[in-house]
Amino acid sequence: MPRDRYRTFSSAAPASAAPAGAGPMPAGARGRAHTESFAQTERSDWWWLKPLSQALGLAVLGGYATWAALQGQHYEYGNYLSPFYSPLLRPSWLPKWVSPALLILWAPGGFRATCYYYRRAYYRVFFLDPVACAVGEPRKGYQGEAKFPLILQNVHRFFFIVTLVFLPILWWDVFRAFTADGHFVVGGGSLAILASTTLLSCYSLSCHSFRHLIGGRLDCFSCVVAGGPRHKTWSVISRLNEHHMGFAWWSLVGVCFADFYVRMCSMGIIHDVVWTFRQAMDVSPNP
Repeated sequence: MPRDRYRTFSSAAPASAAPAGAGPMPAGARGRAHTESFAQTERSDWWWLKPLSQALGLAVLGGYATWAALQGQHYEYGNYLSPFYSPLLRPSWLPKWVSPALLILWAPGGFRATCYYYRRAYYRVFFLDPVACAVGEPRKGYQGEAKFPLILQNVHRFFFIVTLVFLPILWWDVFRAFTADGHFVVGGGSLAILASTTLLSCYSLSCHSFRHLIGGRLDCFSCVVAGGPRHKTWSVISRLNEHHMGFAWWSLVGVCFADFYVRMCSMGIIHDVVWTFRQAMDVSPNP
């Protein structure tokens, strides 16, 4: 087997790239939109539709997630646990008016807030920087995330590591959602929790940080221990990474829906119907 079978090389910087320490690029080199007035553009398409839909999506889903996390009640129903409250921590010193979700949501919340795709979305829709491609920006001084406070976005990789600890716990919640009194059951809540955990896993494992951790920092896979398996794993993660933006949105929808379903069942607004193996085709309300 040739030694360089798994060899990869970093693409060289283009000749036109500004050298390190050369200062800000001239306005002409940054595109015409940089010199346009705010929202001025020659685009004739509905360029505002995408940022508007992203703004509505973030406002609705992010607003619901924040509201649900602050409630501190109706997060359990039978063998179901809302993913916003997993792992469930209720120490004796925690005041009753403080939601236990606040003890754990800092990790997945920080992971999403510093995510590359979410950054692009909320930079555009909430800070209008930039609004869209080839559309005039309100500010002209943005030069990247190399200075405070935006340099703090680099903690994304550390939030990713913490988030990995949560995935086995969420899958344990899936196991619990499909069992009741020692029997295998299938209900609306168990399916919602399964979908939520699957999407959360795809979103986490398709992260750029995980791809880099597996092999993105290597120039030669055959030069390291277990280079072949690492290259195959890196290839799979790279395929997942192509859909990272979709996983980011669908996982947010999935986790909000799972909490909503458990919450509605706990409040008695809807009745969960489960199928159990204790009796053939036995359909009964979830206890």
